[in-house]
Amino acid sequence: MRRQMNREDGFPFLKKFSFLKAVFFTAALFAAALLSGCHGQREQAAFTVPEEFDASRSYEITFWAKNDTNIRQTDIYKKAIADFQALYPNITVNLRLYTDYGKIYNDVITNISTGTTPNVCITYPDHIATYLTGDNVVVPLDGLFSDEAYGLGGSALAFESPDRAGIIPQFLEECLVGGHYYAVPFMRSTEACYINKTYVEALGYTLPETLTWDFIWEVSEAATARNADGTFALNGQEVLIPFIYKSTDNMMIQMLKQKDAGYSTGNGDILIFNDTTSQLLHTIAEHTATGAFSTFKISGYPANFLNAGQCVFAVDSTAGATWMGSHAPLVDIAEESIVDFETAVMPIPQFDPQNPQMISQGPSICIFNKEDPQEVLASWLFTQYLLTNEVQIAYSQTEGYAPVTSCAQSSDEYQDYLSRAGEDNDTYYDVKIEATRILLGNTENTFVTPVFNGSTSLRDAAGELIESVTKSVRRHETVDDAYIEQLYEEQTSLHHLNETSASGGGKADLGPLPPAARILLGCLAAAWVLILACLLAGKLRSKERTNEKRL
Repeated sequence: MRRQMNREDGFPFLKKFSFLKAVFFTAALFAAALLSGCHGQREQAAFTVPEEFDASRSYEITFWAKNDTNIRQTDIYKKAIADFQALYPNITVNLRLYTDYGKIYNDVITNISTGTTPNVCITYPDHIATYLTGDNVVVPLDGLFSDEAYGLGGSALAFESPDRAGIIPQFLEECLVGGHYYAVPFMRSTEACYINKTYVEALGYTLPETLTWDFIWEVSEAATARNADGTFALNGQEVLIPFIYKSTDNMMIQMLKQKDAGYSTGNGDILIFNDTTSQLLHTIAEHTATGAFSTFKISGYPANFLNAGQCVFAVDSTAGATWMGSHAPLVDIAEESIVDFETAVMPIPQFDPQNPQMISQGPSICIFNKEDPQEVLASWLFTQYLLTNEVQIAYSQTEGYAPVTSCAQSSDEYQDYLSRAGEDNDTYYDVKIEATRILLGNTENTFVTPVFNGSTSLRDAAGELIESVTKSVRRHETVDDAYIEQLYEEQTSLHHLNETSASGGGKADLGPLPPAARILLGCLAAAWVLILACLLAGKLRSKERTNEKRL
């Protein structure tokens, strides 16, 4: 008995076509899934600001912050929260303190996967670029900035907030990622060179108006002279490291900027592996070999060596100024180990004194997305409160930070603070205030590095170039062109810089295809195999039907 024939039985090519469509559709879906899983920033959905903040409801938000083990900073956070909650009694802010930005970053990454990120977080834009690889993790602030009622300087706020123009443009620029603002600056610092001026003059030198690399290297080499008994002629001690750099990533980045050499582009092109970088590494190796140079990671905290009379030049953040000098309010060494000397604070050394370049750095504040827009708005209100004069001025006085708003910087209270340098060795510690003045007087000369997914890895690689060369020299290994070429390859592989780079930028070429791309190509190949199998099966079935008819 003949079975009932459907449309596809009558038209075999239709059946074949349906199967082909299924194969293509499945392959397309799988490819789309793979492509969406590839690394890179994802467009975060724009946040729609509620028309009105619902004050009838209660909100509980979490705030992750760093206090650098400074109890005064903790007290400022707590006071800011208490004052804010007095204005908004329906918003409870829970403070969680960290002593390291890296730990905040790691915890955020962990909590993204579980949907338990904080509401408000002090972090760095490089870190935010990585957070943006998730779906709608970080709130874009463009709409919140401009909202008439609740935006910067908004009319419905219960406190006086700075408007957008009141935030120093150079500081706000760092919070721009992929064409959108994902943070507001909280505090800003730069790097400074803390100098044992007494030692410099004992060596027969006078500090120039602008510190240069040539001057640093020359004086550091002079300081390596020893007595017959092996002690150093300058300090009479067995230990002396003339020049110590705290953050070697900043060291390399600023050297390249001053040389107008490549580092990266905003699109993520890796340019750091170039001839200028090689020349800088050879120079660093040369001065390491004589004992004139070392780093924090290798030898220890620069302030400890400086305060013990075992260092001439110590480069660290202006935010670390309270640890620097004979009379520093914060020290990590025994009192009897401190040597009395005159401390000078100057901008970092330059290659071109007529065109100074120094990095702008410091913590920013981002807001994480939540299902409830009202909760996000509550987080934004608290974030803005951290930009008020009271919080900005109080926090900036704890370290060598500068407030990020023009209204705080120009206020009578802040100007009075700056004018009282040297009145004591605590709030008005002269080294700290002088370090702050370096940033205030050079804001136009500061720069920020491009932020993209992978910029944190590139920054790590920049520092490790110097660390690796310094370690190798101290181990009496040969540092030549072949060594540096190998070092570039190792850093490229270690930090996956070949996957970040769009154009190669010298040694960081595109390299092998990423795993997702290889899987995608495999799927497409498999799809074509299925298609060919389908066609072959169709021909076999057609041949069998022809034979049946003949029988």
